[in-house]
Amino acid sequence: MHDPVFHDASGILPEPGDETYALLDAHGVVIGWSPGAERLLGYTTQEVRGRRGVDLLDARAEDGLAVLRHRDGHGVEVALHARRLDSTAGERQWLIQATDAEATRRQELSEALIRGLFTESPFLIDVFDTQLRFIAQNDALRRGEGFANEEFVGRTMSEVAPPDLMDMAALEARQRRVLATGEALVQTEVRGLIRGDPDRQKVWSETILPLRSSSGEVIALAHTVADVTERARARERLAVVNEASTRIGTSLDVLHTARELVDVAVPDFADHAYVNLLAPVFLGDEPVPGPVSEAVPLLRAASSSITGGPVETPDAVVPTGEADPFTSGPGSLFTRALASGEPLLLTGEELLTELSPADPRRAVLVESYGVHSWLLVPMSARGAALGAACFVRYARARPFEADDVLLAEEIVARAAVCIDNARRYTRERTAALALRRSLLPQELPVLGAVEAVCRYLPAHGHAELGGAWYDVIPLSGARVALVVGDAQGRGLNAAVTMGRLRTVVRTLADLDLSPDELLAYMNDQINRFPDEHTRDEAAGDGPDGGGRAGAAGAAGTTCVYVVFDPVTRRCALARAGHPPPVHAPRSGRPVLLDVPGGPPLGRPGTPLESGELTLEDGDVLVLYTHGLVGSPERGVDLGLQRLPEALSGIALDLPPGRSRDGAGLDDACDMMIGRLLPVPAQDDVALLMVRVHELDAGHHVTWDLPAEPEVVGRARTLATRKLAEWGLEELEFSTELVVSELVTNAVRYGTGPIQLRMIRDRELICEVSDGSSTSPHVRHAEDTDEGGRGLFLVAQLAALWGARYHARGKTIWAEQPFPEGYLEVADAAADR
Repeated sequence: MHDPVFHDASGILPEPGDETYALLDAHGVVIGWSPGAERLLGYTTQEVRGRRGVDLLDARAEDGLAVLRHRDGHGVEVALHARRLDSTAGERQWLIQATDAEATRRQELSEALIRGLFTESPFLIDVFDTQLRFIAQNDALRRGEGFANEEFVGRTMSEVAPPDLMDMAALEARQRRVLATGEALVQTEVRGLIRGDPDRQKVWSETILPLRSSSGEVIALAHTVADVTERARARERLAVVNEASTRIGTSLDVLHTARELVDVAVPDFADHAYVNLLAPVFLGDEPVPGPVSEAVPLLRAASSSITGGPVETPDAVVPTGEADPFTSGPGSLFTRALASGEPLLLTGEELLTELSPADPRRAVLVESYGVHSWLLVPMSARGAALGAACFVRYARARPFEADDVLLAEEIVARAAVCIDNARRYTRERTAALALRRSLLPQELPVLGAVEAVCRYLPAHGHAELGGAWYDVIPLSGARVALVVGDAQGRGLNAAVTMGRLRTVVRTLADLDLSPDELLAYMNDQINRFPDEHTRDEAAGDGPDGGGRAGAAGAAGTTCVYVVFDPVTRRCALARAGHPPPVHAPRSGRPVLLDVPGGPPLGRPGTPLESGELTLEDGDVLVLYTHGLVGSPERGVDLGLQRLPEALSGIALDLPPGRSRDGAGLDDACDMMIGRLLPVPAQDDVALLMVRVHELDAGHHVTWDLPAEPEVVGRARTLATRKLAEWGLEELEFSTELVVSELVTNAVRYGTGPIQLRMIRDRELICEVSDGSSTSPHVRHAEDTDEGGRGLFLVAQLAALWGARYHARGKTIWAEQPFPEGYLEVADAAADR
């Protein structure tokens, strides 16, 4: 069954035989001499017989060795071993054996090696024969955990070891592989259990070595095992830390970051984990400095469980965004942990004691799932408490240990910094969005002249603020102004500059200036910005407010300004350093408009010029900023070439309100951006797409009137008849007064020719034009004055009124809202 020479480790290597000896009598005289001794020292038996043995001793060496005198005179270092003998005659004799010193040293080293491996080595060593049966086992295995005191020799591992120790079939497969290949398997990691403690898992590093005979044949296997449980656990903890560093903080979203934390913890570290954040942190506000008050609730931010665990039940008890009842109340575990800043580790029994009074429903769940280890780690960053993370074990038997607590603190600290960064970003982004909402139009006006949609895309990797803007401004006479501009730079300074310039444009638009005049006035205003900042600094405001930076940001602003008149279908436009608009006619290909360009605002250059064109009903205009067409990969010129192509097939031949492929202007905007910006924009983008509509002859009428007082009555009659035709009898009284006063002023203070125009758009518009450029103004007449009340009455009756100037003189206009429900009825009739 087995070779008995391996039964005892101390006898694995027997002493080698040697014929080098001498036999001495009781007086130390040589009476016997072996052939080996003759070969060692060169003396024959006849030469040494009868001589004293000490005469052959030359000197005593170190380490128990001696030096014998060779026949030719040199010394021979040997190890001497003396053994007492008694002859058959009863005489005492001594057998002196000599061994070569180097061979002795090798022999002692081999014995020491065998003794060290089998009696003193901390590693577990087994020796198996080719049938995978034990033939030897060192003392370490008997001292350690496993199957000490078993009768193992001649039996296989599966016959001796406990059945749940490890995967025995896998072990035998590895052993047979070494037998078959003759190649060692080094440091295979094996996991198993310990006898007497089935809940504790051990990790061993196993090496299987082939043992060969002198002919090279594998005759046995050496099986060495080292306990690497602590090293494996440390490696697992390090893997969790590494995973946390790569997976936590991938986004600037508080709840997503909390979700990443619990996903890292489960299942590698815990069976269940959840994160509770203080309410201000959860909502993106600043955390409460100093000690956390018990009145501040902790809200559930994220939770996760292993498959088959309490993924539905505990999370159903505390849904995301709701307060955790276990965390509230005087002296709660969470309050104590947040106050101390130290982690809290509880057993299942201790947890039930704390949980039952505060949250009985969850206490039942904890007991039913067999929770036996509960770890609470407070979460803080930059000296302020953010919340806490909780880790639970119930499926795995091993509770949290001291090293696990350190690991939890490490990953929670990483997550806390990421959550605080996400909170800060959320707060700043919310402020940026609020500022942007205050600077850009939230809703474009509903006008009869145009349908308009817009898009604003912030620059990639930057805040939600930039210098690009758009606007749709209603003008008198049913006209509309379209604006797109771009202040230089990004961030807060550019946004503030943009807000100022947008205000300037709206103010100048009320003056009904031509596009080139408006941009010229804007240019003058921008050139005044540095003077204003100089005065601010002189007044003591100092330069820290960014005054000079604001002026530098205003210089270089680009802008395009378009005015469309739906009555004449004439479109006037001018641009300052801005890319030209795209015109997409209903029948034809989109083209870039050939509009005279000028330098950016605030920069020296040639005077700005306006261009004009006539549009058809349903034509589309596209105004945009450089960010839509420029990128590091392509220049602006190439982007401008691609722009009409990108618009083709989207906004051509469009019936009002719909695009050719059935999508509205909103979809057309998105499709255009998708074609031109396949990657996030490097600069912020403003896009304004409008479809123009003609105001047909049924919506407006014009009368030429002579400059004489009698014409006032005729003007009233013409107006009331038209109101009756339009179904606006409710406005007859106010309209008669408005028309009477405006025509009277034109006759009395203006010059001919006089023209009366009425427009039915989204409101009723009355306009009176004359050849004078005198500016009208409202007078505050005294009680005894006979006149001076005309424009005052107009201002009281009209929702808006004003004057615009042109080459032929001026036009005074007044707008009145329609009666309630009139527009809906009119639109329905138009659809029919």
